Order: sequence, then structure tokens, then C-alpha cells
Amino acid sequence: MGLKSNLHNLKEKYKGTKMAPAFNAIHTFLYLPNETTHNGTHIKAADDLKRTMNIVIMAMVPCLIFGIFNAGYQHYSAIDAAAGVVREVSLLGNFITWDNFVIGAWTVLPLVIVSYGVGLLVEFIFAVIKGHEVEEGYLVTGMLVPLIVPVDIPLWMLSVAVIFGVVIGKEVFGGTGMNILNPALTIRAFLFFAYPTWMSGDKVWVHGATELAGTPDAISGETLLGAYAQGNTLPNIDLMDMFFGFIPGSVGETSKLLILVGAAILIFSKVGSWRIIFSTLVGALTMGLIFNGVVSAEWIGESSKFYGLMNIPFWQHLIIGSILFGAVYMATDPVTASQTNKGKWIYGFLIGFISIMIRVFNPAYPEGVFLAILLMNVFAPTIDHYVIQGNVKRRMKRLKVKTA
Repeated sequence: MGLKSNLHNLKEKYKGTKMAPAFNAIHTFLYLPNETTHNGTHIKAADDLKRTMNIVIMAMVPCLIFGIFNAGYQHYSAIDAAAGVVREVSLLGNFITWDNFVIGAWTVLPLVIVSYGVGLLVEFIFAVIKGHEVEEGYLVTGMLVPLIVPVDIPLWMLSVAVIFGVVIGKEVFGGTGMNILNPALTIRAFLFFAYPTWMSGDKVWVHGATELAGTPDAISGETLLGAYAQGNTLPNIDLMDMFFGFIPGSVGETSKLLILVGAAILIFSKVGSWRIIFSTLVGALTMGLIFNGVVSAEWIGESSKFYGLMNIPFWQHLIIGSILFGAVYMATDPVTASQTNKGKWIYGFLIGFISIMIRVFNPAYPEGVFLAILLMNVFAPTIDHYVIQGNVKRRMKRLKVKTA
């Protein structure tokens, strides 16, 4: 109680000064905001931006914890493979172990620390320079970024990308709530185009894969999408491994089970739009069905470079790659997504449809969901505009009929 009183006194002391926004951010992070709206409101509710962001973070924590164990498991699987030993996954036997947790935490937690440390520092600097309050928007971005990058991405590259994403993806538009692009996806896009060798290939998804690359029989750390894009398959990986997440990939996108748990949390709390999530998956399945039809009609031969990903059963597109993660945590961003109900259906469907199209037609970059979401971020306002205009025209027609 004394600490809170002292912090409140310091807050009053800094009130009106240049450093007030930065101090207020620390005060708000530790305690609830002590300012509430008294006049001009239409809806009284207990939730605020901080509570909303905390719900999203809680929905991502299971993916983060799983990613830590999986990073360790994939590392030791690579070592075993180099010694000629094939590791059969066992959840309590060789997956949830102290050794896996230690190596996973050693590689994953620095990504989280750098993401939050660098991102919040940029937010504080802009708050002091521009004189506005630091908002909680980066709390979610800071957690998303470590989940969508390879486990061995150099920390200095991540720092540069975070600075770029926060400044170009958000602050230049006016801060939280004003950006037109998802900041986390902007960060990932910057990493992919600025440092492509660290964001793709078969040596970036498993910790230590680069050191083991020259060892006979060592696994390469190639993702399922990468293997299918080259017309190959990965041994000892079945559908259950894909669903539960015992596969190489970005830190948080491998376990489809835990992503579905996160989706349930977001939908139940009404923080995430079920319309966007569902329509994104429908769009992906539709595009997958179209490609399966092309293969079954024999319009494209097995020698085609597109055949591998076209030939995947359409429903498997949901359990390989990041389409499910993108649909749940990225496409549902309330700032950059469509706001109208009909617009959400259109927005989500096009994300899923375009994601699988990029995945198949660009074997060099088979994971297209993030590019598809960024593209639809740009078009979301246009979709809402035409949905609203359509509603206005229909109402005008009904008005003319009544007055006729």
C-alpha cells in the first residue's frame, strides 16, 4: 500500500512534464488506470485495453510454453539423428523433460526479452517525444513476435526488425489503434525480405541444426511445407505429430491443438472474431479443394514444381504451416481487420484463399499466410466501405418503397 501511495505521489510530481507519459505507462502497467470516463458514454463496461490485451496474451501462453519444450525436443532429436538414433516422441517420456525445457528456455526466452525490451523502449521514446500516453497495444505484439520467428534468429536481427515494425508499422500512423498494418506481421515481413537466409531454408527451424548440417544422417530441420514444396516427405512424422506440434517450425505455430485452445479463449471472451477465424479456414479449404481438383483432373503432371503442395489433401493445409495460427491470432486483430460483420466474412475468406494460393504457387516461400494477412489489412477499409454503402443503398430502396 505504501509503494502504491509513493508511486501515486511521483505520478502527481511528473504530471505535466516531458517524462509524464513514460512514468504513467509504468504506473498503469503495475496498477489499474485510475482515470475513468464519466460523461458522454453509451456503454458502461468493466473491460479496457489492458484487460483485452491480457486475454490475448493468456491465449498465447500455452503456445509459448509448448514452443519452449519443442525447441529442446527438436534439438535433441537432431543430435540423436546424427548418431543414427530415431527418436519416437512420447509426451511424458522424452518431450516434457527438464533437458528440453532448459535448452528451449535458453533459446526462446531471449527472443521474448528482446521483443519486449526493444519494442517498449521505442514506444516510450515516441511517447516522450510526441507527448502522448504509452498504450498497451505492444503487449500483444511483443508476445506474437517470438512465436512467429525461427528459434535461432540472431537477436540483433530481431532488434532491428522490431524497431522497424514499431516505427513504420505503427507509430508513423499515430500509434495503437491507428495503424493499418499488423505490427507483428510487419516485423516478420521485414525479417524475411531483409534477412531471407535466416527466415527460410532447412537450417533455421531447429536449434543447432547449422552445426549438425555436415553430420551424416542428421536431420536438416526442414519444415513440412518446405519438404512438400520440394516434392519430398519427412520420415517419422504422422498426422498426429502435425496436429499436436512435434515438428520443426516457428516457435509458437506448430501445435494446432493449443492454437485451437487459444481460439476458444478468444471467441468465448469475445476478444477474437469467430467470423474471421471460421471464414479464413473456409477460404483455405476452398483453395485446397480447387488445387486437389486440378491434380485429379490431371491438368498438371507430377513433374511440375507445383505438384507437391497441390497434391496435399485439402484439409491437411490446416495442420501444416501457420494458416491456423494466422487465422486465430493475426487475422483477428481488431485494429487492422474489417469491422463490419459481412466484411469480416469477406476479409477472412480472402485471407485463407490467398494464403493457400501463395503457398502453392511460390515454392520458394510456401508459407503465404502472413503476406495474405498484410495484403488484406490494406484492403480491409475498402471492404467495409462497400459493405456500408451496400447497406445504405438497400435502406434507401426500402425507404422509397414505403414513401411511394
